[in-house]
Amino acid sequence: MFKRNILSAFTAIMLLLAQHSLAEGGAVAFSQLGHLLDTPTETRLASGAPGPDYWQQRADYSITVRVDDEAQRIEGSETITYHNRSPHDLSYLWLQLDQNRYALGSDATLTQTTSSFENLSYGRVATMVEQERFDGGARIAFVRDERGTDLRYTVNKTMLRIDLPSPIKAGSSYTFSVGWSHNIVDATLIKARGGYEYFAADDNYIYEIAQWYPRMAAYTDYEGWQHKQFLGNGEFTLELGDYDLAITVPADHIVAATGELQNADEVLSPEQLERFNAAREPGGQRFIVTPDEARANESRRTAGEKTWRFRAENVRDVAFASSRKFIWDAQTVVNGERNVMAMSFYPNEAEPLWSQYSTPAIVHTMDVYSRYTFDYPYPVSISVNGPVGGMEYPMITFNKPRPYADGTYWDERQKSGDKTWERSKYGLISVIIHEVGHNYFPMIVNSDERQWTWMDEGLNSFLQFLAESEWEDDYPSRRGEPEKMVPYMISDRQVPIMTNSESIFQFGNNAYGKPATALNILRETIMGRELFDHAFREYAQRWKFKRPTPADFFRSMEDASAVDLDWFWRGWFYGTGHVDVGIESVKLYQIDSRNPDIEKPWQRAQEEERETGITRQRNEGIQTLVERNPELEDFYSNYDEYAVTPWDYAQYEALQEKLTERELALLSEKANFYAVTFVNKGGLVTPLPLRIEYADGESEELLIPAEIWRRDADRVTKVFVREREITSISFDPQRRTADANELDNHWPPRVTPSRFQLFKESEDPNPMRRYDEEQWKQPIQ
Repeated sequence: MFKRNILSAFTAIMLLLAQHSLAEGGAVAFSQLGHLLDTPTETRLASGAPGPDYWQQRADYSITVRVDDEAQRIEGSETITYHNRSPHDLSYLWLQLDQNRYALGSDATLTQTTSSFENLSYGRVATMVEQERFDGGARIAFVRDERGTDLRYTVNKTMLRIDLPSPIKAGSSYTFSVGWSHNIVDATLIKARGGYEYFAADDNYIYEIAQWYPRMAAYTDYEGWQHKQFLGNGEFTLELGDYDLAITVPADHIVAATGELQNADEVLSPEQLERFNAAREPGGQRFIVTPDEARANESRRTAGEKTWRFRAENVRDVAFASSRKFIWDAQTVVNGERNVMAMSFYPNEAEPLWSQYSTPAIVHTMDVYSRYTFDYPYPVSISVNGPVGGMEYPMITFNKPRPYADGTYWDERQKSGDKTWERSKYGLISVIIHEVGHNYFPMIVNSDERQWTWMDEGLNSFLQFLAESEWEDDYPSRRGEPEKMVPYMISDRQVPIMTNSESIFQFGNNAYGKPATALNILRETIMGRELFDHAFREYAQRWKFKRPTPADFFRSMEDASAVDLDWFWRGWFYGTGHVDVGIESVKLYQIDSRNPDIEKPWQRAQEEERETGITRQRNEGIQTLVERNPELEDFYSNYDEYAVTPWDYAQYEALQEKLTERELALLSEKANFYAVTFVNKGGLVTPLPLRIEYADGESEELLIPAEIWRRDADRVTKVFVREREITSISFDPQRRTADANELDNHWPPRVTPSRFQLFKESEDPNPMRRYDEEQWKQPIQ
């Protein structure tokens, strides 16, 4: 039961609305980000948009490569035309040699650690052994200028510097060529973004080839040369350009690659060519290489080689896959004003999942992502099944999940763990959505992955969650829902999202899950869908085929929405706090009418409701001294403090004469003033989504902005003025803030039901019993 706190109308309101003076916690939480962000320039504007002086480099490639199916090795050469669009003269160029991550003694291998040798799996130990034996580093055959003259170069681990005979002037271009080779990594032994998978049953390979050629490092206005060494996590920062790609493989291989196939009539059979041309028209899904053809193809060997030629425009990278085991299906759909050919390449071992879900997942991803960003700008989008768990490149993705050998698979992957995720329906759908989605971030919105993983993985994981939500009701998404991020946000050894990619703890949660959750909270709870969607689309379209920084994203979201989000970026992206808000207390205040005929009876009723103390209860019936000696009584012995006196009436009349009509009306106000104190235990400020329930059975949903914490980030008291009686208040009943502890989210407190399991004790057989097989198979008595 509430006890009414009696205060004058004005004193009560003033006391309850007066919060703590400006506290340091609130000041810090809501201070502006200014000094943490790059200073705006005419290159990158304060609005978050590219400025009139914005520039970025460009590199065009002509590449020839041969896959050696006997030695699992590639040899290639490339001609690169580098366009210096910066305002600077460049005396040297840097190229990425990511394959040197697999060189013997590489930094990636030398800096790997393990926490203990307890419970090491067979696979982990096999990887450790293979890393010490496999030499997958790039061998540079030559570096030459346009005339064929050798150029001086220096290899520094995963980077190669070309020393130019004279600087490349601002606004000019330079053409040179590189020859190289390297062994292909066994991606079933060493976790890799590209590699091969061997099928012993039919003596065949699937090759997924990525980060396989020397690629231009990015030269930017904010970093200069981005040549941080590649240690395995910080992915790639590359320049856009046009590619001509010639891939020579065994004659019976089927090849998928970034770009459009240029010589289908030379590499496909007449039947396959007819199907290929038919599939280029919008319509349903169809096979280009059927399962039966793939099965027959993998059982024989055709002599000779073929060269598949592809062209890709305005991409930052190319990758390809090759195998004689591939089934190939396709469906052309209309996306914006363009026909896009969605295609899947997979072995018969991937059935029945792949023909049912892969290409539809590609189509679905492009549909959803395009609505939130921009139309898909490329002519093809490809999904390939092979040994790589999930990796993305322009127009092509590598996706590992496939059924067990008997064709069975799991359903809800979050109930089965990472290993069975690779054998599940939703594992396949989700990884395809995620990897195809990377075409938008970072292949088109070309952020710096080597520096800020979250700018592509986090944004893409957020859109993946939206796409999964549109796939079917109750889709078992791994990331996106705030409550799923709570275990990470309360865990030890966290670093801010803004940490460099190679220095992140709990990589998936930090760079994928937390930013995806943050954006979901922004959309659903802080900004609202309309404002968020407009601002997010504006950011994507501003930076399409350009290279944004975090400051450009933060500023664009605020610029296009008129919502100050500095407190949000500070807490979620620059901090490691978590949300944990509790309802500390609820007090009811009502206005004292000052009318003694009303207030004195009310006071009497309150006193009579109080249960008598234990001593007085037990003393009931014992005659007191005063009862035995009435002469000890005086005025106060029978005084009734709740009786109305003439003085009370006089005081009331005097008060009425002093008050205006409006003030008199306030004294008759019957409203309830509920003072609710919220305490911030987690440190991260948050909006307060509330559900208020009333005695009449009705309820109210209320969202209080995070700015309520701006004067004190630790504790705030909010007054709710209501005509009706409040029976309960709940904070975040829809679990939309990632609140870490729901036990203190309710007033009055609720009992949380749970269950525990019983177990039967057991013990291993003693050494004497172990010698007798019949004995150790029997239960111990």
